Amino acid sequence: MCPPLAARQTLPTHEPLRWRRLLAESADGRQGEPMRAAGGVPPPEACALSAAQAGPGGRSAMAGGRDALRTLLRAANALLQQHRYRAALAVLKGFRNGAVYGAKIRAPHALVMTFLFKSGSLREKLKSIAQATYTHSRNLAYFVSTYKGLMALQSRLQGKKIPFHSFFAACIGGWLVFGENNPINSQIIMYLLSRILFGLSRLAVEKGYVPQPKQDPFPLVAALIWGTVLWLFEYHRQTLQPSLQSSMTYLYDDSNVWHDISDFLIYNKRTDGK
Repeated sequence: MCPPLAARQTLPTHEPLRWRRLLAESADGRQGEPMRAAGGVPPPEACALSAAQAGPGGRSAMAGGRDALRTLLRAANALLQQHRYRAALAVLKGFRNGAVYGAKIRAPHALVMTFLFKSGSLREKLKSIAQATYTHSRNLAYFVSTYKGLMALQSRLQGKKIPFHSFFAACIGGWLVFGENNPINSQIIMYLLSRILFGLSRLAVEKGYVPQPKQDPFPLVAALIWGTVLWLFEYHRQTLQPSLQSSMTYLYDDSNVWHDISDFLIYNKRTDGK
């Protein structure tokens, strides 16, 4: 019989170990005899476990639930090892990875950009962050699963994998998923474009289409990039992407305006009350 709480707190230090051993024996159906033969008072954890097991069918229900879970996990793991389902399972995991990766890279970016450059209530800002994260995560999940599905289909139809399969599958996925011209898709496409230009430049050198530079061309590339973007910003601003316009306005236009020390050093702009 379990004692009151005050009595439980005065148990000898050896009591919990003895009762845990007895409870382990009780799992084999010998609960009554060890309990009576033990003497002393069970510790609190023994009382809690005994109470849980003492209910009508409690012990058998718990055991049955654990067995069902083990059976389900074994069946799932066995399915994952089946080679004939590998292509379909790869599509599903691609969907999962696309969703997770999209959320990981978009959420912190949206958080920073929203609180730095957007106005509105806290609720509106949080809604904007959630919407941007969801859109990026969803689109990347759709694209990865579409690409992998088309790759598997082409390989099955032709009996092998060739380089054109990758290009064709990605073209279809890009058209279907990223074809809408919105801020999220625009940022992703521009991100990829810059990487593509660098990659094609390196490939041209590797294949011998362009001679190996005698010195690092990166300083020249950096100079041309910054010269071009500032020329566009100063004289053809409307051609630049809105978030880039906002960033460059903060850096180059807002730094030309101040009234006193508050909006010269502490704040970027004066508050409406001044």
